[in-house]
Amino acid sequence: MTIAKKAVFGLAGWSGPGKTTLAEKLIRHIVTCGFSVASIKHAHHKFDADVPGKDSWRHRKAGADQVLVSSAARSVHFIEHPEEEPALDNLVSQLKPCDLVLVEGYKKEAIPKLEIYRKELDMPPLYPEDSHIIAVMSDDELAGCTLPCFACEDIAGMADFILAHLGLERR
Repeated sequence: MTIAKKAVFGLAGWSGPGKTTLAEKLIRHIVTCGFSVASIKHAHHKFDADVPGKDSWRHRKAGADQVLVSSAARSVHFIEHPEEEPALDNLVSQLKPCDLVLVEGYKKEAIPKLEIYRKELDMPPLYPEDSHIIAVMSDDELAGCTLPCFACEDIAGMADFILAHLGLERR
């Protein structure tokens, strides 16, 4: 799916199946294939990535609803959301140009997704109820699943599937 002229693909699953580990491996693999990747990670709780006592934290606590910290190596833009969480397309539109935006979480968004399913979590798979899940990575054979299924270690296969689905030609 394209949001704000960017190719967007999601990783979905219940808490604990290894979405972050898979995201890390996919990003590393896709970057080595010559693509630029941005990522968006959904947090289900109030979190603070800022360090208490540091200048940027002090600026936010003083009332600034946006604080941008920048150095020669990187920039961080803290934005307070007092009323509601911003929509995914709004977040995507804030990213610099890239080939792919890999989204971790946001399992209810209408974007193409790969479900990460682990039998040991004893939770039902999401794909039967979510038409946006177009493939599954699983540690177990999913009887009756008609979607493409990938073994946990098949990073290259999943990356190729994602790139092909988004129409990104392998470089």
